[in-house]
Amino acid sequence: MPFSPFPQPTSWRRDGTVLREEERLAYNRRIEIMRQTEYSMLRGITYLDHGGTTLASKSLMDSFCTQMKASILSNPHSDASRPSFSALMVEQTRQKVLRLFNADPKHWDVVFTANATAAVKLVMECFAGHKQGFDYLYHCNAHTSLVGVREQAQNSRCLATAEEMKYWLNGGKLLPNEESWNRPVLFAYPAQSNMNGERLPLSWPARIRGSTQHENTYTLLDAAALVSTSPLDLSNHAAAPDFVSMSFYKIFGFPDLGALIVRKASAHVLQRRKYFGGGTTDMIGCIGTPWVERKESSVHARLEDGTIAIRSILALSCAIDTHMNLFDGLAQVSKHTGWLAKTLHDRLAGLKHASGIPVCHMYKAPTSTYGDSKSQGATVTFNVRKSNGSWKSGFDVGAMLRANEIHVRTGSLCNPAGMASALGLSANELRAAFDSGFRCNQPGDDVRGDVPFGMIRATLGAMSTLEDVENLMELNQACPRTATSQPVLSKRSPGR
Repeated sequence: MPFSPFPQPTSWRRDGTVLREEERLAYNRRIEIMRQTEYSMLRGITYLDHGGTTLASKSLMDSFCTQMKASILSNPHSDASRPSFSALMVEQTRQKVLRLFNADPKHWDVVFTANATAAVKLVMECFAGHKQGFDYLYHCNAHTSLVGVREQAQNSRCLATAEEMKYWLNGGKLLPNEESWNRPVLFAYPAQSNMNGERLPLSWPARIRGSTQHENTYTLLDAAALVSTSPLDLSNHAAAPDFVSMSFYKIFGFPDLGALIVRKASAHVLQRRKYFGGGTTDMIGCIGTPWVERKESSVHARLEDGTIAIRSILALSCAIDTHMNLFDGLAQVSKHTGWLAKTLHDRLAGLKHASGIPVCHMYKAPTSTYGDSKSQGATVTFNVRKSNGSWKSGFDVGAMLRANEIHVRTGSLCNPAGMASALGLSANELRAAFDSGFRCNQPGDDVRGDVPFGMIRATLGAMSTLEDVENLMELNQACPRTATSQPVLSKRSPGR
């Protein structure tokens, strides 16, 4: 039909929702085909624990092995007269990481670390080196690695509710006598909750930086969960976090490497770290009065202790290129995984026992919406009820799923405050459970009384497909049913 500038009759128009669904199905089919050769380890396996780590493609491993066989990876510290292949490769990979997140090298630097936790710990060590120490606030959805920073702080507080978070952002005082101190304040929060996938506002760092009530306050953004399936735009450095931590294995499956991305305008606050390692100093005096002059050429030169993980950095270079070739970038991954997560969540939420009781209790933040990439990631978290309404042990559900080659995360999710809040567990109940012998992720029943102490988490990844969703939806294999009830869902049920 020739193009017409005039509106078409309604009967000729394609509904936008239908077009988007067809686009997603076409992309899903492409992933299904690609998976046969790139992810042969997934044959017969439903892997839904990408939030723990995603999987490495065949092309990535082939590329890395080819590079390893063709390259001499010498120690970058060995020859200062002429940059080695290793030194050039490391700096080129640093630039690739910055481009991946639209970060201008004029305003940002990349410090390679073992993982996101090591990046968080590095920030903590730098703040702890200040003469007066530092104060620390963290969001209730913080990963355990963020929570642990409080042990080195002079004062710390978990911002336990949305109201408390709003109060503090508006300039409210939550730490004792903080007006009289001149020590730096570190605020840490996750871009995406590793518990339920809730995405928190990326506007907070700019708001804090622009507030006269938050002078000398810096923001650490834990981006590990977010960037596993979604882009992060750091192009506006003036509105961005001061520090960003991440783990690359959550994006690419390999290598086991992390990074701290540092806003250069905020790097001065990292200069008080006590420890120094090999390669980070210009000169050291040990005989007589000890002294040290640390490197000033770059942020990473000062903070990357010892010989950096050159082979892992080479693998990262291969991973960035391969991931783009396979998936067309993180924006496409975000659309795909967001679509799958919405499908899975909506269908799990709709499952009911013959008694009418929902099979799954869903843990979703009230402010998040599946299908909206600004508020919700590709994580679906739930617990299972029996037909009489009582809880089924997450450990038992996980065991039954694993028996059917379905891999999810069960038990504790390394998000202590978020889980306690979602499960309705008080501080006294947690303490009593521990004192009576309960431990996180221990084998056995995780239901105590009528309260679950764990969750079931399914996380989608770049190579997940609609078939993975369908396989998990075969909950008639894993959920308790009365003798008279029918399977709540099967692939042979066209009505669902």
